Amino acid sequence: MAEPLLQFNDKGIYCAAADVYLDPWRPVDKAIISHGHADHSRWGHKAYITHHTNIPIIRHRLGDINVTGKEWGETFVINNVKFSLHPAGHIIGSSQIRVGHKGEVWVFTGDYKTEDDGIAVPYEPVKCHTFITECTFGLPAFKWRPQSEVFTDINNWWAENKAEGKTSVIFGYSLGKAQRLLRYLDTDIGKIYTHGAIENMTEVIRPLTPMPETTRVTRETKKEELKGNIVVAPPSAHGSTWIRKMVPYVTASASGWMTFRGARRRRAIDKGFVLSDHCDWQGLLESIKATGAEKIISTHGYTDIFTRFLLEQGYDARTEATQYEGELGEENKKEEANENE
Repeated sequence: MAEPLLQFNDKGIYCAAADVYLDPWRPVDKAIISHGHADHSRWGHKAYITHHTNIPIIRHRLGDINVTGKEWGETFVINNVKFSLHPAGHIIGSSQIRVGHKGEVWVFTGDYKTEDDGIAVPYEPVKCHTFITECTFGLPAFKWRPQSEVFTDINNWWAENKAEGKTSVIFGYSLGKAQRLLRYLDTDIGKIYTHGAIENMTEVIRPLTPMPETTRVTRETKKEELKGNIVVAPPSAHGSTWIRKMVPYVTASASGWMTFRGARRRRAIDKGFVLSDHCDWQGLLESIKATGAEKIISTHGYTDIFTRFLLEQGYDARTEATQYEGELGEENKKEEANENE
C-alpha cells in the first residue's frame, strides 16, 4: 500500500516525496509556512517558504531567517512534487498549501475564514482529494454575524463609554484581530491608543494594508489623555499593572469564544463581541463541500464532534493530533510581555 502524500509525525505534517514539512512545530530543514501565528510559524527551521506578504510578519517574530516568498497560485516544484499557496482569508498573508503529486491533490488550510474582512485576501476554495482542515469553532452553536454589524456594536459601545467619561479597552490578538479592530474603529468618536505589542505588529503591517493613525501607550501617557478614547490591547494585558493607568475603564473582548457568556465571565470581561478570524460551523461545512474532497482530516478544535458529523454525512473523515491551537494560540505571550510598555 502506497504511503500517503502527507503524513503526521512528531515534527509536523510531512511530505516524504519532497522531504518538506508544512507548519512544523519542531525544527526541520525545509518548512512551508501557512501564516504568521506562533503556533504555525516556529523558530529553528533551516529554510522557510511562505507567501511574500507573510515574510515581514514572521521576520518580525522570528528574526533573521532564511525565507523565500511566493505569489498566490505560483507553482513551485520540490522533488517532482508541485506546491502552491492559495488565500486562506484568516489574517494578512495567510495561505492554504496545495500539494500535488502523481495525480493526487491534498490541501492544508492552516487556519482560515470565509468572510472577507477587507484586510486579508479572501479565502478561495481549492479542489482536492484530501482536505486538511481546522475546526476551531466546529460546533453548530458558532454562527457569525456579518462583521459590519459587529463593528457597529463596538463603535456604539465606545461612544457610550465616552459619554460616561470612561476609557474603552478592547482585547484582541496582536496579529490579525488587532488590525481588524483598528481598521473599523470609528475615529470620529475619539483617538485610538495601542499596547506596545500591537503597535509593533501594526507598524510591520502598515506597508501592506491601510491602517488608521494610532498612538502607543507608554509610561509617559497620562490617564487624562486616555479618558473617553479607546485602547486596543492583547488579552495578556488584562489584569496586568499596565492597565491600571486606564482607570476608569470598561473592558471588552473580540473573539469567537464570546459566543458563550461563561467565557466572558471567566475572563472577567465587561462586554463580549463575537468576532473571529476562523470559520463558523456553516463556513467549515461549505468550505469542505466546495473542495469536492472525499477525505477530510481535522487537525485542531472540536475535532471529535466535527469528524463524527462528517462521517454521518458520508465523508471519509478522521482526526490527527497537532500542536496547533486555533484562537487560543494566536498570541505570543512572551513577545507581548517583552513589549509591555
